Amino acid sequence: MLSGVARTVRSVEANKSKGRSEFQCGECGWTTAKWVGKCGECQAWGTVTEVGAAKTGPRTVAARHISLAQPITEVDGGAGEAVATGIAEFDRVLGSGLVPGAVILLAGEPGVGKSTLLLEVASQYAATGSGGPVLYITGEEAVSQVKRRAERIGASTPRSASRLLLAAETDLAHVLGQIEALQPSLVIVDSVQTIASVEVDGAPGGVAQVREVAAALIAAAKSSNVPILLIGHVTKDGTVAGPRTLEHLVDVVLQFEGESHTRLRLLRSLKNRYGPTDEIGCFEISEYGLTGYVDPSGIFMSQNGTSAAGSCITVSMEGRRPIALEIQALVAPGHAGNPRRATLGIETSRLSMLLAVLHRHAGIPFADQEVYLSTVGGVRLTGPAGDLAAALAIVSSHFGFALPPRYIAIGEIGLAGDIRSVPGLERRLTEAARLGFTHAIVPPGSAPAKKAQLKLLEVSHIAEAIETALPMPLLGPGGNLRRVPRSA
Repeated sequence: MLSGVARTVRSVEANKSKGRSEFQCGECGWTTAKWVGKCGECQAWGTVTEVGAAKTGPRTVAARHISLAQPITEVDGGAGEAVATGIAEFDRVLGSGLVPGAVILLAGEPGVGKSTLLLEVASQYAATGSGGPVLYITGEEAVSQVKRRAERIGASTPRSASRLLLAAETDLAHVLGQIEALQPSLVIVDSVQTIASVEVDGAPGGVAQVREVAAALIAAAKSSNVPILLIGHVTKDGTVAGPRTLEHLVDVVLQFEGESHTRLRLLRSLKNRYGPTDEIGCFEISEYGLTGYVDPSGIFMSQNGTSAAGSCITVSMEGRRPIALEIQALVAPGHAGNPRRATLGIETSRLSMLLAVLHRHAGIPFADQEVYLSTVGGVRLTGPAGDLAAALAIVSSHFGFALPPRYIAIGEIGLAGDIRSVPGLERRLTEAARLGFTHAIVPPGSAPAKKAQLKLLEVSHIAEAIETALPMPLLGPGGNLRRVPRSA
């Protein structure tokens, strides 16, 4: 007997051969012979719509007139050199700038500042670049609205005004006509989900339309050797809207993220064929646009300059950039049997693990305590290198003792209470020394990083780390709790 998938495939092929319509999911492209309310592939509701019957005909045959391949030694390698945009943080994430013929997709939540960022890129590129003009195509706003935003953020400067061209287009044929007629040096499309082709069935933003628009723009970029920046919408779970083939087709995928209640914006590289994929760019958004942070370490630490109970500094690696950030904890009496745990910038599961390790291997119970853990500035802490700093911040808040000033803590905590080494330790310590820190609590075996001009305090167990960090001996031999000086 045939399986359900086999029967569906056979029925779809039979419908195609008879010229019947089929149904396709607008999210993932899954097809079926009859309408269903829920997609069988991505499990999305209400996304299956009817599409026309597939065209029948002969398969693709070899072309008669082609451009023959040439030896690699005869290829001009200088044509692919990157050109700086004039925005240092944007160029850092890309590698060194915009590569001719590259297609870059920028995704992010609504209102995070995607259009503002690319409008500033267009202005800087028009002011400092050479060659043709910069073409900014908007499918969501009128050109007058884009002009007002450019004037507000200072992107409409005399140097760039004559070379920054605006066009409000939603027809793919008109977009391609603009590119062919103007011969620009940079094209920005805001956004790819608003552009549609009359030759393809479906509404703008659908699977078929996004594929056609992306393929046509990529072909235009490669043939004219012009970089194209595309703004893409995201779904409610933060992924790029439309078919996943869109991310495979483009050369670079950038994620622009940030909380609505903070002014910090982070630009991350998720895919980059021309540079690293582990770099981030830091921006501050205001009513006057975006400002890049050349040295972002200071924005993730308290500005009072004094140590407080429940606070510890660590150094995180965001790409190849070390960033010092402060972790704050608050431990307060909670309701018996159901204490609350809340985090900001740190995974809640990570907090639960640290509390279990502190209870089991340091003798500090938190069963009746509410614990809140946060990073200053709302930055997201990735990786386990901040485990030691988070644990020390929790213990510091629990006992009411502050860590000594100019101390940092770097290390991963295992389930056995052991302190493990982390990658990039020497670079982290060098950044800490540059910022004026004098002591570092680190895992054992960190001696090769001594040239960072820091006094290294090596610890191998969480109980040893607590006694090293806090000014009073709180734990007895074997990690047992000695006293709880709440009155201190």
